[in-house]
Amino acid sequence: MTRILVVDDDRGILNVIRKALEKEGYQTDTLDDPEKLDFRRLNDYQLILLDVMMPGTDGFSLCRRIRDQVDCPILFVTAKTDEADLMTGLGIGGDDYITKPFGLGELRARVAAHLRRENRERKHVITLGELSFSLNSRQVFFQGAEIPFTKSEYAICEYLALNRGQVFSKERIYEHVFGYDGEGDSSAITEHIKNIRAKLQKYGVSPVETVWGIGYKWK
Repeated sequence: MTRILVVDDDRGILNVIRKALEKEGYQTDTLDDPEKLDFRRLNDYQLILLDVMMPGTDGFSLCRRIRDQVDCPILFVTAKTDEADLMTGLGIGGDDYITKPFGLGELRARVAAHLRRENRERKHVITLGELSFSLNSRQVFFQGAEIPFTKSEYAICEYLALNRGQVFSKERIYEHVFGYDGEGDSSAITEHIKNIRAKLQKYGVSPVETVWGIGYKWK
C-alpha cells in the first residue's frame, strides 16, 4: 500500500488531508510537530507533504534535513507564493507546490500525478552527445559521472531530451511531467529549468534552450 507522510502544525488541516488521501486508498501518517519526526521511518513513505510555515522547524528546513535521506517526491503545502519562496523550495529538492487554500480535488490530483510518475516502468538507456539517460534508474550521466538531479528535474530533462528539437510551453511540460494542468504551475517549471541549467553548466553543457515567447527545447 502507498504510504504518505503529511507534516503540518495545524491539526485541522492534517485531518482534512488525511481523510482525503485515505479515501483514495493511501495509508496516511500525520505529524503536527516536525521535531517528533522519526528519521528511521522516512524510507517507508512514497510521498511527503510538508507545510512551509511552521513554528520552530519550518518546511524548508525539514526538507533540507531529509532530502538526502529520501528518494520520494516532496510536495510543499503553503500560503507563500512569491517567486523567492518558490525558488527556495525547488532549489532545496522539493518537487512541487500546493498553494493554500486548495481544493481536495487538486490535492488528490497532484499527489496521484507524482505517484504515477514514480511508478512508471523504464527499461532503456539513451545517449545524447556526452550525456546518457538511464530510463530504468532515472539518472543522467556526463561521461559516466552522475548529475545530481531531483526527480522532477530528471523528468523534465527526459521529456525534453526524448523529444529533442521540439519546443514545449511551460504549461505543456508541467502537464506531461506531473499529469495535472493547474494555474500557476508554469512558474514551477521556470525554476526547475534554472536548477537544471545550473547543474548542467558545471559539466560544461547547456542543451536546454529557451525559445522566447514559446517555451523550451533540448538542442
